[in-house]
Amino acid sequence: MKKNDELVVLVDKNDNQVGVELKSRVHHKQTPLHRGFSVFLFDEKGRVLVQQRAKGKKTWGGVWANSCCGHPGPGESYEQAVRRRVKKELGVEIKDLKKVSDYQYRFERKGVVENEICPVFRGKIEDKIKADKTEVEAVEWLEWEEFLKSVKAKERDWAEWCREEVKLIRDRI
Repeated sequence: MKKNDELVVLVDKNDNQVGVELKSRVHHKQTPLHRGFSVFLFDEKGRVLVQQRAKGKKTWGGVWANSCCGHPGPGESYEQAVRRRVKKELGVEIKDLKKVSDYQYRFERKGVVENEICPVFRGKIEDKIKADKTEVEAVEWLEWEEFLKSVKAKERDWAEWCREEVKLIRDRI
């Protein structure tokens, strides 16, 4: 196991665990279905935090996405995983975390497949972002309506899951 590698939970279509695998070994052309999550984080002004994924990432490097994505580990709830990953990636604590939608997707880009059962969450943050540069290239705060327009107009290279999740949750935020 590589330093900083983690285990992801492999699942069936009903989100029942069927195994575990190293994250470094799970993403390839035949990526098995596994658990993930997405979270949209807001500040006190109602702006949403978006991030550009680090350019060196194997999966969707340099692509813009929602605030944070990740994978629950074995025995970890989705909520615990969201809080852990946001703390690691963005250096902040979440307040008022809640699930806003169930979601499952499969996308391929540059020969790598993402294949996840991926509930979508929202939360609030108050602290200054301290991004982990191995995970995050850049962050930006956008007004919600500005964000929706940007995603719809494809003004940036938005991750496919982010574009779909926006359609699912735009009226639930």
